[in-house]
Amino acid sequence: MSKDMQFRTQIPILKSGHEIDYDAKVVSLGSCFAVNMAEKLDYFKFQNSCNPFGILFHPVAIEKLVSHAVLNKQFTATDLFFHNERWHCFDAHSDLSNSNKEELLRDLNAIIVATRSQLVAATTVIITYGTSWVYRFNETGELVANCHKVPQKQFSKELLSIIAIQQSIENTLKLIQSINPEIHFIFSVSPVRHIKDGYVENQLSKAHLISALHSSCDFKNAATSYFPSYEIMMDELRDYRFYTDDMLHPSAVAIQYIWDRFKETYIASAAFETMDAIETIQKSLQHRSFNPDSESHQKFEANLKAKIAKVVAKYSFMKF
Repeated sequence: MSKDMQFRTQIPILKSGHEIDYDAKVVSLGSCFAVNMAEKLDYFKFQNSCNPFGILFHPVAIEKLVSHAVLNKQFTATDLFFHNERWHCFDAHSDLSNSNKEELLRDLNAIIVATRSQLVAATTVIITYGTSWVYRFNETGELVANCHKVPQKQFSKELLSIIAIQQSIENTLKLIQSINPEIHFIFSVSPVRHIKDGYVENQLSKAHLISALHSSCDFKNAATSYFPSYEIMMDELRDYRFYTDDMLHPSAVAIQYIWDRFKETYIASAAFETMDAIETIQKSLQHRSFNPDSESHQKFEANLKAKIAKVVAKYSFMKF
């Protein structure tokens, strides 16, 4: 067998010129994979906020959230509906739904204000698109972010065209840049497989997203870059052992691998030492002693507090 024979591929990704360090402020928007990456940023105590309206899968849902925030649009009672003993909003995830109408309205409008502030202050926004398939509420003709288990007959399912996605991406870029011209965008396509749409239909959906992104964004431009999370999953981790039991979502091993590639690309190397210190603290916080009153455990606790105090003295925003 040839020594040069290769049994796996690795996608070459250049180090970004726009690095994320502990002074950076990151906003993450999009699919459940956006949450996976945001959880890693949270674990290492970067300044990060994720999906204020909950998970958003398609480009128009993300554009609508951004538009509301940038333009300071406030929700009214007409934006809410009652179903299964709870009040919902088609623009937000079910996690925000509430049995109290006034509370939901207050929460949504508070999120709009907070999101605008986060976008104004952000140095980086990470947008991960999950699907091109969308649902249109027949009564209003509006595309929804979440159907909230309303009967499917009340919706029309359709595939966003590449041109429609391009327009949505460009609208999202212009809206955010209108309040934060210096912000950097990292775009990605979620590796989660939406097989409920069909196998061929899932690939078509991803193809529309990828085509639109590469047509809309100049990734040689300093303002935007593309991180190939979908391509890493398809080409570097092309084995079902890298999926969870449902064979649709990346496993913890796959998420860690893709995070490591993201870290190599976007995280400033100057932050690595602090990340190592925080990981040591995080692992220590998970430690459970069999004898909390023992002298050795007391020393362990004192040592841990000293490590936390050292990190917090440098980065006062960190909370453990």
